[in-house]
Amino acid sequence: MDPRDLVYGAYERRLVARLDPRRTPRHVGIMLDGNRRWARAAGSDPAAGHRAGAAKIEEFLGWCEQAGVDVVTVWLLSPDNLSRPSDEVGPLLTIIADVVSDLGATGRWHVNPIGALDLLPDDIARTLKEVGSRTAGTPGMHVNVAIGYGGRREIADAVRSLLHEHATRGTSIEELAEFLDVEHIAEHLYTAGQPDPDLVIRTSGEQRLSGFLLWQSVHSEFYFCEALWPAFRRVDFLRALRAYAARERRYGC
Repeated sequence: MDPRDLVYGAYERRLVARLDPRRTPRHVGIMLDGNRRWARAAGSDPAAGHRAGAAKIEEFLGWCEQAGVDVVTVWLLSPDNLSRPSDEVGPLLTIIADVVSDLGATGRWHVNPIGALDLLPDDIARTLKEVGSRTAGTPGMHVNVAIGYGGRREIADAVRSLLHEHATRGTSIEELAEFLDVEHIAEHLYTAGQPDPDLVIRTSGEQRLSGFLLWQSVHSEFYFCEALWPAFRRVDFLRALRAYAARERRYGC
């Protein structure tokens, strides 16, 4: 066995022993960043990086499950990603459909695709929706897979849905303006009914939201990790949990 494995194993056990289960985040959001850079460093094409990143997701969800997390939101694809060259986007969409199908096939979680699925090819969108329907009654952790997801688009979709709902009721714009508040909009978000994320993790060293869970993350704690996503280890996740548990959460300025 590699001596480094022994060291990391001991370090992981020490981190786990020191974590307070009462301070475990209920909802963890994660931005899986760095697949292409990992592939470039390995001398491979982007698809190899995306495959390596996809292979890490189930392992990561297992770590969340062990930690007692209730909800995980995994950002797999933004609308901006769809504007990349077709020879990259095509394989990426196939990889995403495969990994979502594989997650659903485990029978462990409710796998819930969120985002502007109408932006995706019909066969990909159909596969994602089928997985969501098939796993809807699965007990255990709730896993949102954000695909074609953008925070501004989500808010616009929520407002549009709210307006359509009240239009069918015959509510006038003036009447709606009288009672509209943030909770009414929140009820129409992709994550309606779920707790907002307590902890948002971004890999690869980038320190920005890039539109991820814009509405929901207003009170979230953020953890930025230097590791590229395919190289993200359990010890990195445990460090994120340790950092979260050590913070005094403030719900104002």
